[in-house]
Amino acid sequence: MSDKIFNEEHDETLETKCHDCGAILNFAPGTNNLKCQYCGAENEISSESEEAIEELDFDAFAKEAVKPEDTMQVATVKCTACGASSTLKPNISSDMCPFCSTPIIVTGGTMTSIIKPKSLLPFKVTQKEAYDGFKKWIKKLWFAPSALKKYATNPEKLKGMYIPFWTYDSDTYTKYSGARGTHYYVTETYTENGQTKTRQVQKTRWTPVSGSVSHFFDDILIVASNSLPRKYVDRLEPWDFENLANFDERYLSGFQTETYQVDLKSGFDLAKKVMESTIRNLVRRDIGGDEQRIYSMNTQYSNITFKHLLLPIWLSAYRFKKKVYRFLVNGRTGEVQGERPYSFWKIFFFILGILAVIAGTLYLLGVFDK
Repeated sequence: MSDKIFNEEHDETLETKCHDCGAILNFAPGTNNLKCQYCGAENEISSESEEAIEELDFDAFAKEAVKPEDTMQVATVKCTACGASSTLKPNISSDMCPFCSTPIIVTGGTMTSIIKPKSLLPFKVTQKEAYDGFKKWIKKLWFAPSALKKYATNPEKLKGMYIPFWTYDSDTYTKYSGARGTHYYVTETYTENGQTKTRQVQKTRWTPVSGSVSHFFDDILIVASNSLPRKYVDRLEPWDFENLANFDERYLSGFQTETYQVDLKSGFDLAKKVMESTIRNLVRRDIGGDEQRIYSMNTQYSNITFKHLLLPIWLSAYRFKKKVYRFLVNGRTGEVQGERPYSFWKIFFFILGILAVIAGTLYLLGVFDK
């Protein structure tokens, strides 16, 4: 593979090699510099574009009316176990898949045309800072296998990955039908212990209703990867999108990048599900009353725009009893999330210990002598 992770068809040459020793310069998290890991030389990444990060027209791209300048060629290798397509660092012929810990041997990269990312959040958290947070998270896990804690002693197990995301904006107009429930109370007579009593009983009167609601959604975030547990990726939020930088390959130097598996249209289908929850709440509010029933909702989406961006995640994949567990660290905030295995024997001996304590206490109280 070449020194350039993304291989664009233009004449621009990025300065990814150290002028002093010729080594590959890597982006230094928390700075705006490329740094040589051998001699310490630094090159500042100067912003060549002050353009605002633009939203792209969804319908135009969905109809494949894509301009050449909005796409790029990317060289990737694909894991045969989990299907993730990601880049490898230059001059690496073999590695472990960062998503499932399966060995990968590079026999030749595949060139794929993708929608070019327009923006990214550069790494801010260093590998050491991510590793320290990872260790603290591991220590808090009850009944974790000893092998996991041993695994966490190697900071190199954490891989810096740029993960692809989509964001969607959309106007929505929803027509609905349902029913409004209004509470009222009736007096009910009943007998208790031979005495006649009364009480107020709540009833609900249902009235058919129909109507419409409108809402604008801004930056619905959808991870474009199927290689990571989606619910844990969502828990890494929030992201400081106010610090988004225009896409520059130099921020990727020293890190790996996954290409999107969830395409633009599929991503919007996932965004619709996120929007549905808010729309449903708006419909209930519009129906009013004390209770609401929704029979149907028909939503129209218009003025849809999107962004393709890369977000930084420190990632580690751990295998335990033939199952893969992924641990994620937000590369901007240090937030740690992940799947965790349990040790059967630790749980077994813990329960056994509790039973032994209970039995010992009962023995000392003389319960068994009675």
